[in-house]
Amino acid sequence: MCALRERVSGNVVFRSMTLDDIPDIMIIEHESFTLPWSEEAFRNELTHNHFARYLIMEYNGKPIGYAGMWTIVDEAHITNIAVRAGYRGQHLGERLLNEIMDWASDLGMLRMTLEVRVSNYVAQSLYGKMGFVPAGTRKGYYSDNNEDALIMWSDLPGADLDFDEEESSVGEGRERNW
Repeated sequence: MCALRERVSGNVVFRSMTLDDIPDIMIIEHESFTLPWSEEAFRNELTHNHFARYLIMEYNGKPIGYAGMWTIVDEAHITNIAVRAGYRGQHLGERLLNEIMDWASDLGMLRMTLEVRVSNYVAQSLYGKMGFVPAGTRKGYYSDNNEDALIMWSDLPGADLDFDEEESSVGEGRERNW
Protein backbone atom coordinates (compact mmCIF):
# COMPACT_ATOMS: atom_id res chain seq x y z
CA MET A 1 0.00 0.00 0.00
CA CYS A 2 1.31 3.46 -0.87
CA ALA A 3 2.17 5.36 2.31
CA LEU A 4 0.78 8.82 2.88
CA ARG A 5 3.27 11.30 4.33
CA GLU A 6 2.17 13.52 7.18
CA ARG A 7 0.95 16.86 5.92
CA VAL A 8 0.53 19.70 8.38
CA SER A 9 -2.02 22.42 7.78
CA GLY A 10 -2.42 24.57 10.86
CA ASN A 11 -2.86 22.17 13.78
CA VAL A 12 -4.32 19.51 11.49
CA VAL A 13 -2.14 16.64 10.25
CA PHE A 14 -3.03 14.11 7.55
CA ARG A 15 -1.29 10.71 7.58
CA SER A 16 -1.81 7.08 6.62
CA MET A 17 -4.06 5.01 8.87
CA THR A 18 -2.38 2.21 10.83
CA LEU A 19 -3.75 -0.74 12.79
CA ASP A 20 -3.06 1.24 15.99
CA ASP A 21 -5.66 3.80 14.85
CA ILE A 22 -8.56 1.33 14.82
CA PRO A 23 -9.77 1.99 18.41
CA ASP A 24 -10.03 5.75 17.66
CA ILE A 25 -11.64 5.03 14.28
CA MET A 26 -14.29 2.91 16.01
CA ILE A 27 -15.31 5.92 18.14
CA ILE A 28 -15.68 8.05 15.01
CA GLU A 29 -17.56 5.22 13.24
CA HIS A 30 -20.12 4.90 16.03
CA GLU A 31 -20.60 8.67 16.25
CA SER A 32 -21.10 8.93 12.50
CA PHE A 33 -22.95 5.93 11.14
CA THR A 34 -26.04 3.90 12.00
CA LEU A 35 -24.30 0.91 10.37
CA PRO A 36 -20.70 1.27 11.59
CA TRP A 37 -17.98 -0.95 10.22
CA SER A 38 -16.41 -3.43 12.64
CA GLU A 39 -12.83 -3.45 13.88
CA GLU A 40 -12.36 -6.60 11.82
CA ALA A 41 -13.51 -4.80 8.67
CA PHE A 42 -10.89 -2.07 9.14
CA ARG A 43 -8.22 -4.64 10.01
CA ASN A 44 -8.99 -6.51 6.77
CA GLU A 45 -8.93 -3.29 4.74
CA LEU A 46 -5.50 -2.34 6.11
CA THR A 47 -3.91 -5.80 5.88
CA HIS A 48 -5.56 -7.69 3.00
CA ASN A 49 -7.13 -5.25 0.53
CA HIS A 50 -4.39 -4.02 -1.80
CA PHE A 51 -6.88 -1.60 -3.42
CA ALA A 52 -7.58 0.15 -0.08
CA ARG A 53 -6.09 3.49 0.97
CA TYR A 54 -7.02 5.11 4.30
CA LEU A 55 -5.96 8.37 5.85
CA ILE A 56 -6.31 9.91 9.29
CA MET A 57 -6.92 13.56 10.09
CA GLU A 58 -5.39 14.47 13.46
CA TYR A 59 -5.74 17.55 15.60
CA ASN A 60 -3.16 17.97 18.35
CA GLY A 61 -2.13 14.33 17.97
CA LYS A 62 -5.67 12.86 18.26
CA PRO A 63 -7.59 11.38 15.32
CA ILE A 64 -10.64 13.52 14.61
CA GLY A 65 -11.51 12.17 11.18
CA TYR A 66 -10.67 9.62 8.57
CA ALA A 67 -11.40 8.72 4.98
CA GLY A 68 -10.97 5.59 2.92
CA MET A 69 -11.02 4.73 -0.74
CA TRP A 70 -10.42 1.84 -3.09
CA THR A 71 -8.25 2.63 -6.10
CA ILE A 72 -9.04 0.43 -9.09
CA VAL A 73 -7.49 1.05 -12.51
CA ASP A 74 -8.15 4.81 -12.91
CA GLU A 75 -11.10 5.24 -10.54
CA ALA A 76 -11.29 5.80 -6.80
CA HIS A 77 -14.31 4.74 -4.74
CA ILE A 78 -14.75 6.44 -1.38
CA THR A 79 -15.66 3.74 1.13
CA ASN A 80 -16.16 6.00 4.11
CA ILE A 81 -15.44 9.50 5.34
CA ALA A 82 -16.22 10.86 8.79
CA VAL A 83 -15.34 13.59 11.27
CA ARG A 84 -15.81 13.37 15.05
CA ALA A 85 -19.09 14.94 16.14
CA GLY A 86 -17.40 17.65 18.24
CA TYR A 87 -15.38 18.87 15.27
CA ARG A 88 -18.14 19.11 12.68
CA GLY A 89 -19.21 22.44 11.21
CA GLN A 90 -15.62 23.71 10.94
CA HIS A 91 -15.03 22.74 7.28
CA LEU A 92 -12.86 19.80 8.38
CA GLY A 93 -14.91 17.38 6.30
CA GLU A 94 -14.16 19.54 3.27
CA ARG A 95 -10.45 19.48 4.08
CA LEU A 96 -10.55 15.72 4.54
CA LEU A 97 -12.40 15.18 1.26
CA ASN A 98 -10.01 17.51 -0.55
CA GLU A 99 -7.03 15.59 0.85
CA ILE A 100 -8.30 12.19 -0.27
CA MET A 101 -9.23 13.58 -3.69
CA ASP A 102 -5.71 14.99 -4.07
CA TRP A 103 -4.20 11.68 -2.95
CA ALA A 104 -6.32 9.78 -5.49
CA SER A 105 -5.25 12.19 -8.22
CA ASP A 106 -1.59 11.77 -7.24
CA LEU A 107 -2.05 8.00 -7.53
CA GLY A 108 -3.20 8.45 -11.12
CA MET A 109 -6.94 8.17 -10.55
CA LEU A 110 -9.04 10.19 -12.99
CA ARG A 111 -12.50 9.95 -11.41
CA MET A 112 -13.97 9.34 -7.97
CA THR A 113 -17.31 7.93 -6.88
CA LEU A 114 -19.23 7.46 -3.66
CA GLU A 115 -22.65 6.58 -2.30
CA VAL A 116 -24.54 8.77 0.16
CA ARG A 117 -27.91 8.38 1.82
CA VAL A 118 -30.62 10.19 -0.11
CA SER A 119 -31.61 11.84 3.19
CA ASN A 120 -28.09 13.13 3.98
CA TYR A 121 -28.40 16.61 2.50
CA VAL A 122 -25.42 17.99 4.43
CA ALA A 123 -23.05 15.44 2.89
CA GLN A 124 -24.62 15.84 -0.56
CA SER A 125 -24.06 19.59 -0.33
CA LEU A 126 -20.39 19.09 0.54
CA TYR A 127 -19.92 16.60 -2.28
CA GLY A 128 -21.61 18.95 -4.73
CA LYS A 129 -19.35 21.79 -3.60
CA MET A 130 -16.35 19.54 -4.31
CA GLY A 131 -17.51 18.76 -7.86
CA PHE A 132 -19.50 15.54 -7.38
CA VAL A 133 -22.67 15.19 -9.42
CA PRO A 134 -25.54 12.71 -8.98
CA ALA A 135 -25.39 9.78 -11.40
CA GLY A 136 -28.07 7.39 -10.17
CA THR A 137 -29.42 5.58 -7.14
CA ARG A 138 -28.96 2.22 -5.50
CA LYS A 139 -32.41 1.13 -4.30
CA GLY A 140 -32.53 -0.13 -0.70
CA TYR A 141 -28.74 0.17 -0.35
CA TYR A 142 -28.74 0.77 3.42
CA SER A 143 -29.87 -2.32 5.27
CA ASP A 144 -30.81 -0.60 8.56
CA ASN A 145 -33.83 1.14 7.00
CA ASN A 146 -33.77 0.11 3.33
CA GLU A 147 -32.92 3.69 2.34
CA ASP A 148 -31.69 4.40 -1.17
CA ALA A 149 -28.16 5.61 -1.86
CA LEU A 150 -27.43 8.45 -4.25
CA ILE A 151 -24.45 7.59 -6.47
CA MET A 152 -22.21 10.59 -7.15
CA TRP A 153 -19.17 10.99 -9.42
CA SER A 154 -16.47 13.62 -9.83
CA ASP A 155 -13.54 14.16 -12.13
CA LEU A 156 -10.44 14.55 -10.00
CA PRO A 157 -8.32 17.69 -9.82
CA GLY A 158 -5.64 17.65 -12.46
CA ALA A 159 -7.21 14.70 -14.25
CA ASP A 160 -6.44 14.83 -17.96
CA LEU A 161 -9.37 12.96 -19.44
CA ASP A 162 -8.11 13.51 -23.02
CA PHE A 163 -4.87 11.54 -22.72
CA ASP A 164 -3.39 9.50 -25.54
CA GLU A 165 -2.27 5.84 -25.55
CA GLU A 166 1.32 6.70 -24.59
CA GLU A 167 0.12 8.43 -21.40
CA SER A 168 -2.30 5.68 -20.40
CA SER A 169 -0.04 3.86 -17.90
CA VAL A 170 -2.25 4.92 -14.99
CA GLY A 171 -0.45 5.52 -11.74
CA GLU A 172 3.06 5.09 -13.12
CA GLY A 173 5.21 7.85 -11.71
CA ARG A 174 2.22 9.53 -10.13
CA GLU A 175 2.47 8.32 -6.53
CA ARG A 176 3.52 10.88 -3.96
CA ASN A 177 7.19 10.42 -3.27
CA TRP A 178 6.80 10.26 0.49
